Amino acid sequence: MTVKVLLVDDERLIRAGLAAIIDAEDDLAVVGEASDGAEVPGAVGRLRPDVVLMDVRMPRLDGIQATRRILGTMADPPRIIVVTTFENDEYVYDALKAGAHGFLLKRARPEEILQAIRMVAHGDSLLFPAAIRELAARHGPSGGAGARWHGQLTEREGDVLRLMAKGRSNAEIAQDLFVSPQTVKTHVGNILAKLQARDRTQAVILAYETSFITPG
Repeated sequence: MTVKVLLVDDERLIRAGLAAIIDAEDDLAVVGEASDGAEVPGAVGRLRPDVVLMDVRMPRLDGIQATRRILGTMADPPRIIVVTTFENDEYVYDALKAGAHGFLLKRARPEEILQAIRMVAHGDSLLFPAAIRELAARHGPSGGAGARWHGQLTEREGDVLRLMAKGRSNAEIAQDLFVSPQTVKTHVGNILAKLQARDRTQAVILAYETSFITPG
C-alpha cells in the first residue's frame, strides 16, 4: 500500500525538495501541498493523506493550530509530523501536546525523513527523549488535576512509562523487564488509555507535565 503524504510549508523550495525525496520511493507518494496552515483542513478533507509533514512556523496559521483543527474535528485524521529548524523549538512542544505524532528537523537526512514517514504511517511515534526532556524541563510541571491518573497506573505500568520516556521500544522494554513483547504492548495500551493519550509521545509529555517523571 502506498503511503499518501501532504506537504505543508510556506517555502516552496522546501516543499519541492521534500517532494523529490518522497516521490522517488515506490511506497510513498506526495498527494498535495499547502503553503499555510489555514489550507490544511480543506486539503486533508479532499486528499485524505495518511501522513502530513507540517511546518511548525507559518505566517497566517501555524502548525500547532492546524494540528489542533485536524485532530479535533476529523473522525479519522491523518498522522502528523511537525517539521522545525531547531529541536528545542517551543512550538514543537506545543505541537506534540496538541497531538502531533513526532517531529523532524529541516536538516534531517533524506533517509531519516523517509524512515520517519514510514514509522508514523504504521502507527509508531517519533520519540526523541533528550529533546522532550529538555523542553519539559524548560516548561516545568503543570500540576493540577492532570495528575489524577498517577494512582491508576500499576507499578509495572509505571516502570513501562519510565522506559518509554527513555525512548525504549517495546522489544527493549521487554528485555529490560524480563517479560514478553506482547505483555509490554498490553501495558502500553493500558497506559495510553489511562492517560487518555493518543500515542507514546503524548504519554511521555503528560508524565513530565504532571511530575510523574522529572526531567533530571
